[in-house]
Amino acid sequence: MDNTFRRIIRYFFSGTVFIVPLVATAYFIFISFSWLDSLLMLPYPGLGFAIILVAITGFGYLTTNFAFKTLTDWLDHGMNKIPLVKLIYSAVKDLLGAFVGDKKKFNKPVLVRINQDNSLYQIGFITQNDLSELGLDDMVVVYFPHSYAFSGFHYFVPKSNIKPLNIPGPVAMKFIVSGGVSGFKEN
Repeated sequence: MDNTFRRIIRYFFSGTVFIVPLVATAYFIFISFSWLDSLLMLPYPGLGFAIILVAITGFGYLTTNFAFKTLTDWLDHGMNKIPLVKLIYSAVKDLLGAFVGDKKKFNKPVLVRINQDNSLYQIGFITQNDLSELGLDDMVVVYFPHSYAFSGFHYFVPKSNIKPLNIPGPVAMKFIVSGGVSGFKEN
């Protein structure tokens, strides 16, 4: 009887590990679609998402087209002239550019020695290689994301404390954000 109860508990937890992430993801997508549809007051679920997806793709096409490149450069320049707007606009643009686009920043995962006495290491991403403008030729900037959060720290680190990792950036990010639980497998 005791062995059967343990087996049932193990099955329950195995099912939980499978079901909870699946349901949480589906719920998040459903809530996002519902919120978007309620903002746009559309009668069909998911139509708002489809419209926004098409609109963003259309704007992406236009901004890469030479005729609209001048307009986007002019708008970008104008946004960077307004004091408070510049702070928000440039920060959001740089953050998005770090993940997508031509200037991806989280593609150089490294292992950084944090404490030599205790052999303490942490995985991060090199975001700036050249600090010669600051007179720091022997240093780089490394970003250390937090686990289970969209935040992190960045430090100026001596190059001697850096060891490049031979893994793709998204795999390293998934490893860090999951608290090391995900391992280094690409899924």
